[in-house]
Amino acid sequence: MRDHVGMRPLDIVVLMKLVSLADKPWQYRDLSASLLISISEISASLHRSMIAGLVDGARKKVMRNALMEFLQYGMRYVFPQIPGPIVNGVETAHSHPFYKNHFTSDVPLVWPSVNGKARGQAIEPLHKGVIKAVENDDQLYLLLASIDILRVGKVREINLALNELKRYIL
Repeated sequence: MRDHVGMRPLDIVVLMKLVSLADKPWQYRDLSASLLISISEISASLHRSMIAGLVDGARKKVMRNALMEFLQYGMRYVFPQIPGPIVNGVETAHSHPFYKNHFTSDVPLVWPSVNGKARGQAIEPLHKGVIKAVENDDQLYLLLASIDILRVGKVREINLALNELKRYIL
C-alpha cells in the first residue's frame, strides 16, 4: 500500500473536475486527457482523496459535504497563495469574467501564461495543466477561479465564491 503523504494541490483540480462532470460516467483516462495529468497521478490523487474522506471507497463518487467543508475551512491554510509579480496570464479569482460583474479591482489576478491575454498579479495555479484544461471547460474554470478566491480573496469575495461553489457541489 502507498504511503499517505497528504493532499496535494492537483487533488483539488481532480475533485473539481469530478464535480463539473456531475453524474456523467468517466474513466481515469478521461480525467487524464482533460486535465493533462497522467493516469498514475489521477489514481494517486483519488487514493489521497479517499483517505481524506473526500471520495468514496470506490474512488468514483465525491463526498460533497466533506469536500465543501474542506474547501470552506481548509483551502486558505493548506494551499495558501500570495499574489506575485505582474505578468501576462489567464484571469482567475475575482478577475474571472463571472466575478468581474460583482467586483472591481485595480490589479487583476492571473495564472501566468505566455499566451494569456490579461495582465495582472501572478497566482500559481493548483496544477500546471489548469490553464490548458479550462480552455474548453467553462464550468471547471469557474470552479477553480472560485477556489483561488478562497486562497487569496477578501471576505465579500469569499462569501460569493462559497455560494457559487455550493451551487455546484451540494
